[in-house]
Amino acid sequence: MQTQMRKIPVTIVTGFLGSGKTTLLRHILQHAGGLRIAVIVNEFGELGIDGEIFKGCGIGCDEDGRETEGQLYELANGCLCCTVQEEFFPVMERLVERRDQIDHVLIETSGLALPKPLVQAFNWPAIKNSFTVDAVVTVVDGPAAASGQFADNPAAVDEQRRTDPNLDHESPLHELFEDQLSSADLVILNKTDLLDDAQQAAVEALVREEIPPQVKVVRAQNGQLDLHALLGLEAASETTIHLRHDHHGSADDADHHHDEFDSVVVECMAPSREATIGALQSLVESNTIYRVKGFAALPGAAMRLVVQGVGCRFDSYFDRRWRPEENTNATSRFVLIGEDLDQPTLQRAFDSALSDTATARADTHEV
Repeated sequence: MQTQMRKIPVTIVTGFLGSGKTTLLRHILQHAGGLRIAVIVNEFGELGIDGEIFKGCGIGCDEDGRETEGQLYELANGCLCCTVQEEFFPVMERLVERRDQIDHVLIETSGLALPKPLVQAFNWPAIKNSFTVDAVVTVVDGPAAASGQFADNPAAVDEQRRTDPNLDHESPLHELFEDQLSSADLVILNKTDLLDDAQQAAVEALVREEIPPQVKVVRAQNGQLDLHALLGLEAASETTIHLRHDHHGSADDADHHHDEFDSVVVECMAPSREATIGALQSLVESNTIYRVKGFAALPGAAMRLVVQGVGCRFDSYFDRRWRPEENTNATSRFVLIGEDLDQPTLQRAFDSALSDTATARADTHEV
């Protein structure tokens, strides 16, 4: 009887594109210590990269790599904040049926999602009796914030307002950054290894302006934190979320400029790690691309290369061996998320950049 009455704790991990949410979840899952965790992944775009990354480290798959039901749920048809009823509720119903097999639930929101409508959904009667929001964890990309990508310079904004009378609102990206912070019960300042002490202090001061005084800010590299700092916070966020300020109103009015963001996929036969990442960087430099993520199949490589980029910063690592059925069609595919993106134009530019790299390498070899 006691098992039926307990509420399953849910940790919601939010943060802008490329802040390190997936890396944080992988860290939690790899150090769960027997904790039975169900994972819900919500992505913006047609290619489910984050879900595939979790499968690559054994989440949602059996020992033979075959998908299993009940541990990993992928929602790729829109941001959870706008599809709470259509996408989220059916998954939670299925988890209620399996509540005796679950100790904790992790939800990774899309980098474009607002946390507040999702947290408010935990007050619905059918969910409220079975789950509680243990904490909303907001991951901040330290270098991005330090560069001003998600933080307006007050002096510069004032100057713009004086010269442009039509400027009467902040950028959609900055509003999203603020709303993700305002919902937080814990803020992780990530990628601190890429910042000096002064930059870390400046970003933390920026974050402090947007969060209640009781919310802790912890610094991390690659999302690596003690699980005791992440799970078991018992914030019951659903009971106080209505007190948090946001720019976008209630859950019934969650229009936050989705139409301004595009998601397209480009493909190639990757000649090498360096050439592929170099070609992707050239796309970022000449287009408004916030996030790149995908998988590369390198010549002669038995393992799949995960490629992730935020701005012009790229990381890559091998996560698992290609399966026989995959290796017969070893095409590299990458999701590009940004503004005003045209797939045919970007594909041509990607092909051209790869061709230029191959030509340059051939010329160097001849010399």
